[in-house]
Amino acid sequence: MIIRSAKFVCSAVTPEQYPPDDLPEVAFAGRSNVGKSSLINKILNRKKLVRTSKTPGRTQLLNFFEINELWRFVDLPGYGYAKVPVEIKKRWRPMVESYLTSRVNLRGMVWLLDIRREVSKEDLHLWDWLQAKQVPVIIVVTKADKLSKNKRNKQAASIAKSLGRKAQELIQFSATSGEGKDEIWQALRQLLGVDQ
Repeated sequence: MIIRSAKFVCSAVTPEQYPPDDLPEVAFAGRSNVGKSSLINKILNRKKLVRTSKTPGRTQLLNFFEINELWRFVDLPGYGYAKVPVEIKKRWRPMVESYLTSRVNLRGMVWLLDIRREVSKEDLHLWDWLQAKQVPVIIVVTKADKLSKNKRNKQAASIAKSLGRKAQELIQFSATSGEGKDEIWQALRQLLGVDQ
């Protein structure tokens, strides 16, 4: 995929703050510190478009990015980090649910899971909700370079089983090596209905 332009548009909490719904959008979601910002930067060939942080829970708003003036990526706040203040945790669910249920131009979601971790209750709650709402989901397991090939294949199989999916349906990704980047773009093209 040739990325001609990628720019930050705005941060939002409520629908009134969203940009116009004139471009197709894909949301990116996952637990805090799963590597959403690193993945978005990597697939867009940008180093610092999306701010990365070693501190989990840094993203606390919906962040909109316009790509090639043709579609948008929406970086959702990470969930599940214990040290995020309670009032922010309470705000997360209605903020994200409102976006996912009301946004008419949403084409689907890239859902990130850390390949080194088992699927949590919070992950399963989100997965069940996405299935119930029939949101198309691309499942990406991140930090694949942190495990040996044998170990990560076992982990991917375990994660897939927890979700009622096959391991081949999960994309293994490394922000360090770029492994999985092409597969993510292939899935995004289908979601967005673009061939470039």
